Amino acid sequence: MFLRRPPALAAWLAGAAAAGRAGARGGGLLALLANQCRFVTGLRVRRAQQIAQLYGRLYSESSRRVLLGRLWRRLRGRPGHASALMAALAGVFVWDEERIQEEELQRSIDEMKRLEEMSHMFQRSGVERHPPEPKSQTEGTEDSGGKEQPWEMVMDKKHFKLWRRPITGTHLYQYRVFGTYTDVTPRQFFNVQLDTEYRKKWDALVIKLEVIERDVVSGSEVLHWVTHFPYPMYSRDYVYVRRYSVDQENNVMVLVSRAVEHPSVPESPEFVRVRSYESQMVIRPHKSFDENGFDYLLTYSDNPQTVFPRYCVSWMVSSGMPDFLEKLHMATLKAKNMEIKVKDYISSKPLETSSEAKATTPSSERKNEGSCGPARIEYA
Repeated sequence: MFLRRPPALAAWLAGAAAAGRAGARGGGLLALLANQCRFVTGLRVRRAQQIAQLYGRLYSESSRRVLLGRLWRRLRGRPGHASALMAALAGVFVWDEERIQEEELQRSIDEMKRLEEMSHMFQRSGVERHPPEPKSQTEGTEDSGGKEQPWEMVMDKKHFKLWRRPITGTHLYQYRVFGTYTDVTPRQFFNVQLDTEYRKKWDALVIKLEVIERDVVSGSEVLHWVTHFPYPMYSRDYVYVRRYSVDQENNVMVLVSRAVEHPSVPESPEFVRVRSYESQMVIRPHKSFDENGFDYLLTYSDNPQTVFPRYCVSWMVSSGMPDFLEKLHMATLKAKNMEIKVKDYISSKPLETSSEAKATTPSSERKNEGSCGPARIEYA
């Protein structure tokens, strides 16, 4: 049946019925009131079921999803439980609220431009070391006085630089990587990131990785990603929306992802659900999409739901991120040298967004999860 009585409503009806029977034995006014309330409520529930069945016959599944989504958005801002009840009844993912917008893609590209401008300025002045990161528009990085937290250099190598900064109000950090590869093309690197089927082959930690739903308007897509975590931790699962864009006119690629909730992927007792996650990758070819050489900027943060102290989580991420990027690089080289078929996500049109598909518990850890463990954290 399309509609079911919510648990709270069923409990209330049962209570009203019990009160009615008790009052009937006493022959008081309470019996009449209980019976009347029970009759009116039951009538309204039956009416709602009849309406749902009528719409089920008149409209297709997709039309019902659109209709219920609109009703949910109208009730969302109202006080009380109306919006929550409507969302539960609708059981739909509201793209208007969750799709990644053009502004989000552009912010990531602008960050890359500022970083490149600062890098060129320092190079002209004779300073070889890469400059500190520019200001970010990512939320959650300001201190109590409203000032942005400074970036701290964690790793400084010739072709790889890693910064971090505290996320205010948490024990976590936001991370930023600026790197360069000269032996693979931007197209190959970008495609390997997006190809979910190929990742299942080169990333041994992937348990599950699939596209759940696509948005025909923006090309955004929702993915469910389950990954192993170091023993004795439970495996983690991510539900996130991603969108990518390729601007051949301005010679840049961008991929943005962030965590969402989706009704078709409820939390599982087998995994720990990661609900806080963001990732932005911008790729700038040195020449063209099909010639070796490019720079990339990766900004990343998530809350892996561990009981580890801050310094331990920071060590795991700082070690795990370079490891993941190198695995991604080696997978790109392997696809190039062995001519492994990888789906091409780059359109011939500028700023073209494709709707084709990357991804990518019990809510508490086991009791013996108290040491840092191997530094193996994976990234979508």
